Amino acid sequence: MLFKLLKYPSKLAILFFCRHINIQNKPILKHKGPLLIACNHPNSFLDAIILAALFKKPIYSLARGDVFKNKRIAKILMALNILPVFRITEGAENLNTNYDTFAKCREVFKQNGIVLIFSEGLCINEWKLRALKKGTARLAFSAWNEGIDLTVIPAGINYQSFRSFGKNVQLNFGTPILKQNFNITETEGVNIKIFNEQLKTELKSLVVEIESHEKESIENTFKIIQHPIKKSMLFIPAVMGKIAHAPLFIPIHRFSWKHFEKMDHYDSVVVGLLFVLYPLYLLIISVILFVLFGSWYWMLVFIILPFLAWSFIQLKKQF
Repeated sequence: MLFKLLKYPSKLAILFFCRHINIQNKPILKHKGPLLIACNHPNSFLDAIILAALFKKPIYSLARGDVFKNKRIAKILMALNILPVFRITEGAENLNTNYDTFAKCREVFKQNGIVLIFSEGLCINEWKLRALKKGTARLAFSAWNEGIDLTVIPAGINYQSFRSFGKNVQLNFGTPILKQNFNITETEGVNIKIFNEQLKTELKSLVVEIESHEKESIENTFKIIQHPIKKSMLFIPAVMGKIAHAPLFIPIHRFSWKHFEKMDHYDSVVVGLLFVLYPLYLLIISVILFVLFGSWYWMLVFIILPFLAWSFIQLKKQF
């Protein structure tokens, strides 16, 4: 229920969190399932937010198991269609939970649902494909062995920056990996190796690989050229948007930078805080206007301020 409640606000919010999202092989977003999205993982839970917002059907996401240790947080995550996957470093005693998670995933597949798994197993802010874990292959084969007609779609999500708000994003979907690509009677170890080789080959073509010091290459890869007419039309609204939202954005930025700048969660924390606090910010301003002027002017806040914010995102410096 919570996932459904937040899905459409998330779709709207993505318009403000990202300046532009370029999607390769866009029809995948309407896939009817069963589908396993095998994605790289460069930007914490922002990766899952973007994919969940863009896909037409609900998505179940797999996340690191240690965040489920708090029972209250675990309930919220479950309500958001997020399921736990434990690594050996998080305690061997927790590994049995993975069998329950995989069983839940197979139930989702049987209902023609969609599951998102981050095949690298770990989030690191970098333009690089890292070594793939075995979890994606094991989940796929567990479904195929039960006769589920599962499609595995490789996905590469790439960001212009991991430290700037309102970024350009490239989302690339590759060639589906299907059951018929494998000899199911082969040993598990051999099939997992073959699967990961195929997945790695696909992801290599979908994930942007650039060293962090190669500024010119990053700019050439992600820069969006704005039309002069659009720039001139949005200039004044963009300036107004920057001023109007500074009281909200600056404290969020400073808090997130102070506590998460050296981690790989800065982007996601900023987005999460804005998602929660922006409606409250609009509400406060609307109440102030109502007290000062009365009438119906306060209602314009919910239209004008988001437009000003969007205008600023479109014109702000990209690099």
